[in-house]
Amino acid sequence: MGLGFGLLSAQLRPGEPKNWESAYDETLRLAAYAEQTGYSSVWTTEHHFVDDGYMPSLLVTSAAIAARTSSIEIGTGVLLAPLHDPIRLAEDAATVQLISKGRLTLGVGLGWSPVELAAMGPGKRLRGRATEEILQILPKAWSGDPIDHNGEVYQLPRVGIRPVPRTRIPVVVGGGAQAAVRRAARHAAGFFSNSPADQLAQQVQWANDEMAKIGRDPRTFRWLHYSIMYPAADFRQGWDEAGQHIWHLTWKYGDMVASASRSGSIPAAPLLTQNRREDLKARTVYVGPSDWIVEQLHEVRNKAGAPIEFVARSYLHTLHYGAQTELMDRIAAEILPHV
Repeated sequence: MGLGFGLLSAQLRPGEPKNWESAYDETLRLAAYAEQTGYSSVWTTEHHFVDDGYMPSLLVTSAAIAARTSSIEIGTGVLLAPLHDPIRLAEDAATVQLISKGRLTLGVGLGWSPVELAAMGPGKRLRGRATEEILQILPKAWSGDPIDHNGEVYQLPRVGIRPVPRTRIPVVVGGGAQAAVRRAARHAAGFFSNSPADQLAQQVQWANDEMAKIGRDPRTFRWLHYSIMYPAADFRQGWDEAGQHIWHLTWKYGDMVASASRSGSIPAAPLLTQNRREDLKARTVYVGPSDWIVEQLHEVRNKAGAPIEFVARSYLHTLHYGAQTELMDRIAAEILPHV
């Protein structure tokens, strides 16, 4: 099934000058390196207004990745659908699909940040309905025929959306809630999850139940599971090397709203305490010997009872480029052949 790599976010490192060009140059180099190293897909991730520049423009970056690569699948993991005008989203995705010669997978999600939803979206109350309508609009928009839409959130006049992608753009839904899973089963090609094994198994049941209601074959549905992977000689060495980097990645989500209106230097996460480390271990974070990581991934697949594809969410943006490529090499050599 291969192994994907991500989630690329082009974030700046705390304590370094704000060199946005360098951040994007490094992001594109890593995407190309993922292809060269044998990964089957590369994934980006979206947020807005974050002081470290967490990537806001996934399809722009996807087009640049397409120009730097030739075969790797390019996925958005995920694009926050309610923050986007559906016509513009359809046009931009079609353009990337043409530039990439059919390599785009459009992953979409609801979003959660109140700052983002207030500034760019329909608000928290309507984000689910907005996503549902966008999932209905997109395939019609890519058909090449004029469409219209009169929904609760979007009212579109009868127009033809161009350019038309030459090949179908697969859309997957990201999230964890039952509503998101069932929405994907009705309208999407698959689901993008980072839930622990037991929760993923429940998500598979929800999706299969929803597909049974509409007469859909579950074999037409794609399951993608992403998790942090950091292979090391032993558990202690792995956590000593990667713990603070993983903690900063997760801590930053709690800092995003505050950072939206903050100026000045980019703060670093507080030190990783033992309690915080134990909390990270309870998530889909696999740090330790490679054979143990492979066992954990096989357990995820076995419990799910479905053909799960994996993505290494091992872009740790506080790592410098050389350390990041070394980590990619280890995962490609020690994990990829066994999943």
